[in-house]
Amino acid sequence: MTHSLHRQLSLKLASAIVLLGIVAAVISFVLSYMEAKEFQDDMLRQIAVLSVHPGMDRRSKDTAPREVVSDPESRIFAFHLPGDTSPPWLSGTLASGFHTVNAREGALRIYIHDVDSGHRTVVAQSTDARDEIALGSALHTLIPLLFLLPLLGWLIMRILRREFLPIEHLANQLDAQSAEQPEPIDDHGLPIEIMPFVQAINRLLYRVGQLIAQQKRFIADASHELRTPLTALSVQIQNLRQAGSLEDVRQRLVPLQAGVDRARKLTEQLLSLARTQSDAQGKVNVDIPALVRDLLSDYQPVAERKRIDLGLDEHARFNLLTSPESLRLILRNALDNALKYTPEGGEVTIHLARSDGAAIIDIIDNGPGIPANEREQVFDAFYRTESAKGEGSGLGLAIAREAARQLGGEVSLLDNEGGRGLTFRYEQPV
Repeated sequence: MTHSLHRQLSLKLASAIVLLGIVAAVISFVLSYMEAKEFQDDMLRQIAVLSVHPGMDRRSKDTAPREVVSDPESRIFAFHLPGDTSPPWLSGTLASGFHTVNAREGALRIYIHDVDSGHRTVVAQSTDARDEIALGSALHTLIPLLFLLPLLGWLIMRILRREFLPIEHLANQLDAQSAEQPEPIDDHGLPIEIMPFVQAINRLLYRVGQLIAQQKRFIADASHELRTPLTALSVQIQNLRQAGSLEDVRQRLVPLQAGVDRARKLTEQLLSLARTQSDAQGKVNVDIPALVRDLLSDYQPVAERKRIDLGLDEHARFNLLTSPESLRLILRNALDNALKYTPEGGEVTIHLARSDGAAIIDIIDNGPGIPANEREQVFDAFYRTESAKGEGSGLGLAIAREAARQLGGEVSLLDNEGGRGLTFRYEQPV
């Protein structure tokens, strides 16, 4: 399942803001409500203090409480004792200060103010009126926050949409590119958070471009190399048709058979190169000396025909985590070249050693060698040196390098210690 990063960020940020906004609104509401209550208590206290005057003890006694403040909304009234009639809900035991009492009209919030002359001022207010006023005051602070929350959510979505536009532009730029010739993405003006991702894509596009160019070059070279043996086979078949006798047919079959063998070998090498370029095979723990001895037994008849001394110089025994098929392919290509170019009576030796945590397999011959300025070029597909003799396609070393790369190893060509011949080295970390 896929999910939208834009939608996820919008929902999470909007949810966080709404949640925090609700918490802030609740806190603001509670604080405003409490502040309104305190403000009303302060108002009761101020009314009680301001209503005291020196002649209040000489006032006549009324049968009902006298209203000091006649505000139908706030519903505040005051009593001056002992001059005014004490209401039923007022107990003589109440101390000076704030109290909440129950009356016939409902709960009241009262403030009692005693003076030195023994007189007492009582200011009362209905708790329903207080709650109504406090609630109205608190709601006035809450309503703006509730209106702002949807606006904040909308702004977040707009900002995120605008900030994600560069990614959409990058996607459109990638879609518009040609699959045969990808170009790097222009990273000018991009946010620094996505720069590593864009740079990684550019590096990938560069490698893809190199691979496409390599494949095009490989297809062109393979077509060229296959054209020559196929043309020769066509000519030889025509010559075979013109044979006048059975003996002549036998003689003309010899080059035809050789041409078929060359075409088959070239096709096998092309398939091997394509296979090694696509993927390495599974790796297992391989006994290298045992694998090398198997190879030597396979090539011993070839070495005997040319009277070449083919041997093994085992300085270390080791195992490698590798693909036996790919490693055998590397060493076969090296042995093919060594036995092919080493003159009769020469020597080819496989040398096994370990150095600095790496396994080293050297195939050493005393043939003509390869000039130092061409030792890197011979690893290119279909490249052959000017001194190369006999039939060949120039694919052996290219296949060996590609297989070594897939195994995590490295191949190279080195001078021999004696100065003559060449050393093919395969090196892989143990």
